[in-house]
Amino acid sequence: MDRVALRGLKVRGNHGVFQHERENGQIFVIDVVMGLDTAPAAAGDDLHRTVHYGVVAEEVAAVVAGEPVDLIETLAQRIADTCLGHEAVQEVEVTVHKPDAPVTVPFDDVTVTITRSRP
Repeated sequence: MDRVALRGLKVRGNHGVFQHERENGQIFVIDVVMGLDTAPAAAGDDLHRTVHYGVVAEEVAAVVAGEPVDLIETLAQRIADTCLGHEAVQEVEVTVHKPDAPVTVPFDDVTVTITRSRP
C-alpha cells in the first residue's frame, strides 16, 4: 500500500473538557497518513485516480475548526472518517497533537494516534 501524508497541519479549535478550552480555543497539530494504491494515478498521470491532498487538508481543517468535542480521540475519529470518505483511501493513520494541553507538569506534546481502514 502506498502512502500520502499531510504532516503538521495547524488549526485552531475549541476542543477539550475544560470550559476555558472551549471558550479560548487552542492550536491543534494534525498528521494524516493515507494508505492507497497510487499506481493507477501514476500510470495515467491522473489526479482523479488518487487523493487530492489539498482538498483533504481543507476538510481536516474544517473538522478541527468545527463542532467542539471533549476528547481528542473523538476528534481523531472524525478526521479519519473524513479521510476515508475519499474513494481512493483504503486506510488512514491520524495523529492529533495538543501541544497546549492543560497538563500541570512540563511536557512537549500530548498526542492520540488512531488507525482506521475500510471494512
